[in-house]
Amino acid sequence: MVGYRKDMRKLVAAGIALLSTAPAFAGETEWQTVAPDVRVRLIASELLRSDGTTLAALEIDMPSSSKTYWRVPGETGIATTLDLSGSEGIAGHRIVWPYPVLDTRTGYTDFVYYGPTVLPVELDVRDDRPVLQAAVLMGVCSEICVPVQASFSLPLDFSSPDRGQGLRINQALALAPISWDQAREPIGDVTFDAKSETLAVPVSDAKVDPLSVIAQADGADLLFGAPQKSRDGKLVLFPLLGGNGAQGLVGRAIQLTFMTPMGPFELLRRVAPSTPAGL
Repeated sequence: MVGYRKDMRKLVAAGIALLSTAPAFAGETEWQTVAPDVRVRLIASELLRSDGTTLAALEIDMPSSSKTYWRVPGETGIATTLDLSGSEGIAGHRIVWPYPVLDTRTGYTDFVYYGPTVLPVELDVRDDRPVLQAAVLMGVCSEICVPVQASFSLPLDFSSPDRGQGLRINQALALAPISWDQAREPIGDVTFDAKSETLAVPVSDAKVDPLSVIAQADGADLLFGAPQKSRDGKLVLFPLLGGNGAQGLVGRAIQLTFMTPMGPFELLRRVAPSTPAGL
């Protein structure tokens, strides 16, 4: 998967109403309107890969002033969830999240997507003719923020791949972070200062944009704010916005997602017990 998505980057320069199930066409469902000027649908590549997976996506058509949320929605949002339990011939799935926008314009820290958005979904297939049944819950914000729901049914036919939809899904995949695999580690030991409740991340590689780094704790009980540079410029600092504070944080895994000229990457670090300098 990593190599596949890296290759796709070379091809890309840039990028609550419960609705009834929509009929499906080859590689796509009909659009469903879920909020004013916001509609969603499912699309699919209908290409079965050698590892038994295929790619589908939730496509969101909305104005550039409207937004929805990343896997970590932030202080005010609702992350998109997919319930595929009614599907036939599909054993599992995962959303492959493109790198988000950090939004602090309302005074809160949220991680969002603005305007037209494609969220790829990797499906683990167990049948030659699976049927994708998806119940979608997501947050949408324009002038007001609302949770919305939609339901879809999309039979998949691997005898005739939809190359157009496959390309659009691959374009979104190219914007999703992949694991850092370069020889030089770009980020050092992560520490937490209990007094200021601040996570400190040393960034040692000039290719990493320090203010693009997103810190995410394993589990959903902690939320870190927008990145800030320390006074001496050696650290990227993340204030703890919510959760149980320092209790139990030392030793926990932190996923760091960041942007480089090569695209977005991510890696894991465990929180060390020392107090960071340079606050």
